[in-house]
Amino acid sequence: MAILKPNRINRLFSFNHFAVIALVLFVGSLGLLLGAVVSYLDYRAFPAIFRNPDIMFALRLSLWTASVSAVLAVMVAVPVGYVLSRFKFPGRSLFDAVVDIPIVLPPVVMGLCLLVFFRTPPGQAIEGAGFRFVYRQAGIVLAQFFTITPYAIRTVKAAFDHLDPRVEMVARTLGYTPGRVFWRVTLPMVRNSIIAGGVIAWAVAIGLFGPMMVLVGTTRQRTEVLATSIYLELSVGRVQTALAIALLMIVIAMGALTLFKKFGGGGFLS
Repeated sequence: MAILKPNRINRLFSFNHFAVIALVLFVGSLGLLLGAVVSYLDYRAFPAIFRNPDIMFALRLSLWTASVSAVLAVMVAVPVGYVLSRFKFPGRSLFDAVVDIPIVLPPVVMGLCLLVFFRTPPGQAIEGAGFRFVYRQAGIVLAQFFTITPYAIRTVKAAFDHLDPRVEMVARTLGYTPGRVFWRVTLPMVRNSIIAGGVIAWAVAIGLFGPMMVLVGTTRQRTEVLATSIYLELSVGRVQTALAIALLMIVIAMGALTLFKKFGGGGFLS
């Protein structure tokens, strides 16, 4: 058994101390920011938002659109994540990189891209056929879908990457077709990660702001969601109402992250 020299032990402990200090400082900083919201908030404003019809409409619309877009994101994430994890084909790295573009771009860019698309002939043809998205609630779902789907794909792909392919090969030797292997063997083994992908996608959708402002605007009782409610309240000087909405969104986000961790979604960027 190798014995560490004293200087090596000192270096090891120095690094460990630095790592712990970095963790404490970062978590402490986030705690200070959240604490500032809690301490500055007039608690009479928090129950008041649940009596405000505009805010309640925004809450219902946020929950509904985020749920629809998260379900659609998962429906795309499962096959796309499986292909990127299991298949080898020319240009795979390019496809893998393109999938990540909405993650690294400012969300407002996605809203701008969608808005411009619906000014092109293909986009105008879609709207001319009756599928209207610009300044419509359907546009909220569309903007959320394109922004959040990469998060679901990364979560699901990480699960497929960590699943031993030999399990699937054994099922094939027992006479299962590739389709039956996928549905009866692979999917049940990554079920929790699929749920985690849906949860993180839903949480990101709840907090989106930029794409909504660009593609659908923020009209009261029509296209207003929680994130844009904060903007509207701040624009007229109702800071306490904006803080109350922010606190509500923090609670929702913490609940979603708790579920995400519970279902094992920690490696979604693998």
